[in-house]
Amino acid sequence: MTIPIIDELKIFTGNAHRELANSVCEYLDIPLGRAEVFKFANDNTFVRIQENIRQRDVFIIQPTCAPVNDNLMELLIMIDACKRASAGRITAVVPYYGYGRTDKKDQPRVPITARLVADLLTAAGANRLLTIDLHAGQIQGFFNIPVDELTALPILTDYFAAKELEDLVVVAVDIGISKRARDVAERLGAPLAIIEKRRLGNDGRTEILNVIGDVKGKIALTFDDEILTGGTVVNAARALADSGVQEIYCCVTHPVLSLEASKLIADSDFTEVVVADTIPLPPEKRNGKITVLPIAPLLGEAIYRIHNGLSVGEMFD
Repeated sequence: MTIPIIDELKIFTGNAHRELANSVCEYLDIPLGRAEVFKFANDNTFVRIQENIRQRDVFIIQPTCAPVNDNLMELLIMIDACKRASAGRITAVVPYYGYGRTDKKDQPRVPITARLVADLLTAAGANRLLTIDLHAGQIQGFFNIPVDELTALPILTDYFAAKELEDLVVVAVDIGISKRARDVAERLGAPLAIIEKRRLGNDGRTEILNVIGDVKGKIALTFDDEILTGGTVVNAARALADSGVQEIYCCVTHPVLSLEASKLIADSDFTEVVVADTIPLPPEKRNGKITVLPIAPLLGEAIYRIHNGLSVGEMFD
């Protein structure tokens, strides 16, 4: 898509996912804003905006993925730098919202870090947030500034719709994601099944208890918002294989892929795992089963609409 250069619109990025920021700028046909973002020898982060942004509409693209704390600090400092450079409006574009799993007190004496991050972004000077598929919808309510939450579901479902898989069943990998999995099932005209699981401690381990729904002899498409250690989706695939599923696919928005997740997926029962590039996926984490779909057109269109005062919701009608 070609859009005339908009002088008032400026896009900057830190070091979290420069490739994504460049792709968004290519979609909008504007140059990426010039900025220095690096660490001093004492591990302090330094930011300098290298062009005039006075009264400009500034968008800072920075997923808070690993290293989470470094990328979060870069984002906060970039927001502060833009605020002190008299930017007209600052939008934090956070395709992957780190600390999103800590959205409530589920144990005694633990923090709600997702709310803390929201407060930090607001205190730094962000005027609005643009993000994709939050882990928990209530995170939007942690902000006192406008939040636009996009979804990668149309991109993921269109990919599988083009495959024309017969006798398909969509499987939510846990009860908490079942509402969004139902949306996937409706878009694909397929029934829904649910994996019942139990989380064991705080180290990401899970135990599969039951497969709820008719899956025997079908092609299964599992769905979740992110893959962390890979344990949940791999265990789900094993349970589905044991239940007589013919073939198993997986679609996920955020490919965190920590620890041995990539190897687990490579050795799993999955035929293909499809993810969006909200997080950079280095070559060593890519294997023959992982397919990465570009998210830049979705972000670019949303940025264009926000800048021009158009509806973001109409993108999904």
